[in-house]
Amino acid sequence: MSRIGKLPINIPENVDINYSGSELTVKGKFGTLQTKIPDTIGIQQDDSILKVSLKNETRNLRSLHGLYRTLINNMVIGVSEQFQLTLILKGVGYRAVVQGKEIVLNLGYSHPVKMDIPENVSVEVAQNTTINLKSCDKELLGLFASKIRAWRRPEPYKGKGILYKDEQIIRKAGKSGK
Repeated sequence: MSRIGKLPINIPENVDINYSGSELTVKGKFGTLQTKIPDTIGIQQDDSILKVSLKNETRNLRSLHGLYRTLINNMVIGVSEQFQLTLILKGVGYRAVVQGKEIVLNLGYSHPVKMDIPENVSVEVAQNTTINLKSCDKELLGLFASKIRAWRRPEPYKGKGILYKDEQIIRKAGKSGK
């Protein structure tokens, strides 16, 4: 049995969980999230504690036990507190601006990069070089952050690019001159 899957999930007061059939819906003050749960995984709710269990004990199902417990826990945390990511633009002339429902990035290309912001993600630009992303859906937040970051990955020689907040770049030595 999975060590992570056995852990109970604490449900805050302002979160409602509805489980019908294979559909799980979690509602909170920051939004509503839905997911499908396989029939082989059982969910029991006792007051403010949720437990995820298995109906059968096979190798494949045991591997899903911890996964679905973590996914449900992330949904509960997301609708009650929200997840936040911070991206930092490092480079000469790199800056970001939010215009309506899209983010415009100047990353040293001959053209500005425009990206549509997903509905459930809120974007705030501070000091032109710091992008704060917030969302109740952890998966969507990470995917959007990685799409932004894909435009300029951090490079090891000068340390320029789009970095996560506390990311450390291991620098390489350049060519040595005569």
